[in-house]
Amino acid sequence: MRGTSRHVPSRPADSGRRPQGTGRRPADTARLSRVLEPVITAAGLDLESLRVVAAGRRRLLRVVVDADGGPSLDDIAELSRSLSAEMDSSGVMGETAYTLEVSSPGVDRPLTAERHWRRARGRLVRVPLTETAPGYPGTVLGRVLAAGPAGVSLDVDGQQRDFGYQELGPGQVQIDFGGAGAGAAGQPGDEGEPDGH
Repeated sequence: MRGTSRHVPSRPADSGRRPQGTGRRPADTARLSRVLEPVITAAGLDLESLRVVAAGRRRLLRVVVDADGGPSLDDIAELSRSLSAEMDSSGVMGETAYTLEVSSPGVDRPLTAERHWRRARGRLVRVPLTETAPGYPGTVLGRVLAAGPAGVSLDVDGQQRDFGYQELGPGQVQIDFGGAGAGAAGQPGDEGEPDGH
């Protein structure tokens, strides 16, 4: 599921007061992350990415969040309100009018962190091997069996293969129509369950 919520707050200048120390300085993503990540973490979510894009006289702030099981549309809507309130009270966007867009990642998000791999459990993935992996250069196509602090276990052609994270490049979830390898991970039915991706 890919939830999206848009929120268009009024310009801080419309309230007749200027937030302390903001002036007309444009917001930068590092500063925004420092302000917004605690709000996201308190909501039980992870900040995956944050981008500010010019959109005419406004700025479009795109925030992508995720969680085990994926955030619900209600989670996205509630977080959108909380982030908007935090930005208005902190003045982190200065006097710039902005549109806030909060969403969850799609299946095209590369698997690069342990939590990404853990959330892809049961999914079919294609991943390039790094120089430290046996079989380099090449790619591996397999179903994610498990992911932990040390690495990932994949079912590759019916055989479990274990990889350290240093042996894998960014993984990519594949479109899976429940073909021949669907039951290889020993998890029938996973393909039909919503997982937030």
